[in-house]
Amino acid sequence: MKKNLVVLTGAGMSAESGISTFRDSGGLWEQYPVEDVATPEGFARNPELVLDFYNARRRELLKAQPNEGHKGLAELEDYFDVYIITQNIDNLHERAGSSHVIHLHGELMNARSTGDPSLVYPLSEDNPDIKLGDVCEKGYQLRPDIVWFGEPVPMIEEAIRISKRADIFVIIGTSMVVYPAAGLLNYVPQGVPIYLIDPKDVATMRSDIHHIRKGASEGVKELKKLLLESEE
Repeated sequence: MKKNLVVLTGAGMSAESGISTFRDSGGLWEQYPVEDVATPEGFARNPELVLDFYNARRRELLKAQPNEGHKGLAELEDYFDVYIITQNIDNLHERAGSSHVIHLHGELMNARSTGDPSLVYPLSEDNPDIKLGDVCEKGYQLRPDIVWFGEPVPMIEEAIRISKRADIFVIIGTSMVVYPAAGLLNYVPQGVPIYLIDPKDVATMRSDIHHIRKGASEGVKELKKLLLESEE
């Protein structure tokens, strides 16, 4: 029986693929205030600005490729039942071959109805933009399928359920300051080995974490080696 390997990923996971981060120095929040492009109020105030912002992110994603870190996590499915909980809105985990991916903050390649949240539509590579006037079948304007600040996180209960079942828990490329994602660590059972892959210090309030001070690609390579050695 395979062990459950649960992986929480953040912006650092996709940075090596050329995806712009939001919080780092020179990141997107310095160019675009959060209030303007990542809140329901910002969308109500200037929907065109918000749609254009995410259309640009989508075009950036379509040029990006999964990095060795994404691929390495997919390869670990040969040895473990791997569940990825990601704060990222890109689809690079799926494109690398990961089977079980939960997107806490939504999915960039989807559009959602502003009037009926259950109506979600995949966007194609050929036509990735959402424009003002694009509506769902009920006539409501479409918006990005993104969880904005101030909105509930629909997938958090599923993420908690998976974290409680972890035999191994891994954190990659996340500052652990964005809640509720950062709180998932509290649901990991006592005694479960926890690995952190990040070149920088991350405040986790835990002393039992094995910190691999590398970027995603090199870090996942080292993680794979450590995990397979510990399973022998």
